[in-house]
Amino acid sequence: MKPFLILLCFAIHALAAERPNIVLIFLDDAAYSDFHPFGKPPYATPNVERLAAEGVQYTRFHVPQAVCSASRAALLTGRYPHRNRVVNAIAPGRPGLSPKHPIIAETLKQHGYATAHFGKWHLGDIHATRPMARGFDQYAGLLVSNDMWRHNPAWRKRVGDDPLPYWENGAIKIPDISPDDQKHLTAWATEGATRFIRSQAGQKPFFLYVAHSMPHVPLYCRDEFKGKSGAGLYGDVITEIDWSVGEIMTALRETGGEKDTIVLLTSDNGPWEEFGNHAGKTPFREHKGTSFEGGVRSALTVRFPRELKPGAVNDHAFGSIDLYPTLAALAGVPLQEKDTDGKNVWPLMRGDEGARNPHRHYFISTGWDLEAVITSDGKWKLHLPHGYRDVIRPGHDGGRGETKTSMIEESLFNLIDDPSEQDNLITKHPDIATELREAGAAYLKRFPSSSK
Repeated sequence: MKPFLILLCFAIHALAAERPNIVLIFLDDAAYSDFHPFGKPPYATPNVERLAAEGVQYTRFHVPQAVCSASRAALLTGRYPHRNRVVNAIAPGRPGLSPKHPIIAETLKQHGYATAHFGKWHLGDIHATRPMARGFDQYAGLLVSNDMWRHNPAWRKRVGDDPLPYWENGAIKIPDISPDDQKHLTAWATEGATRFIRSQAGQKPFFLYVAHSMPHVPLYCRDEFKGKSGAGLYGDVITEIDWSVGEIMTALRETGGEKDTIVLLTSDNGPWEEFGNHAGKTPFREHKGTSFEGGVRSALTVRFPRELKPGAVNDHAFGSIDLYPTLAALAGVPLQEKDTDGKNVWPLMRGDEGARNPHRHYFISTGWDLEAVITSDGKWKLHLPHGYRDVIRPGHDGGRGETKTSMIEESLFNLIDDPSEQDNLITKHPDIATELREAGAAYLKRFPSSSK
């Protein structure tokens, strides 16, 4: 072989070795305070604690809409719901996320990554929108939420006795999951994830997306975790998720990929508070399905030994729409489209001195309604006038509580001094309110075809 070809081969090998693996763990309805060290729940979460101690805690991480499908579509496309046109939760049989919006798995696969997804999808269950058609080499899990089944009286009243199937690699493995099957969803996702990690040892880099169905109601865990937390079924479910994080990290350590893997752990939105003791706790106002911090601020932990200082707490604000372009940049691959709303915020996440957020504002919606605008430094948040679901009586042991529609007038909050959004400062800072109001109007002009 000619000398220059030998050098080229070495260069290609070195470049491949530098490309990180990516493990993205995405929980469903997990609350900000469900895990130590973000909160102080009455149960142990040693594996998430270790992940945070070896990585970085991000305290001001936002999703653009606090609902299952909308949050997932924004995460995987790097696009706001008004652009990718996924709002609320996608019902079975609906089209889902259009293939014209590339997701991170497709981008990475085109550039040599192995890809796998285990757990909840909820971005469409027709053929063209299922995971295997969206860039994943492997998939196993539910295509919709675990409450969209005939054992849920509210859902059954709406759609009848339609089955809830469990899929594996493009085919139905279990035609209609049972309550006993639900007990194993966390374990099955974990087993698939660890098996995939071990199969990739020494191979090309990989992207692994683990999206647990829990702690979304109905809550289930395996019998060995029942009563283990000492804090009820919700604590048991979180304890099993913590076990899952430990299993994934063990697989990375044992295959030698720990140092070369970016591991991210976060949630699609805040807790479903109307389910009372079957929902988690947040220090912020309100919950899932609202534009308050309790709905859109999620705890985020990232571990990447090659570049992140362990044990750090990072208070920089950024959003889930930024993860796709950031991870693509770290993998050294170009984005597939020009209209990605997210930006590469790695200098900010790394805590580089003088790093600034490349955005000016972030936009929060519920359904098609733009409800809030946040400055990119995370300090100021303007709520536009809107109604929201307010819990007046939480449910118990899986029962749904009582809610009412409350209203908020145009309000400006300082999220640094007042993260609970209680003190409306709009009369004291009318100039900031005007800036954010105008930014919201300009945002909506970018998507004139969006409608209810």
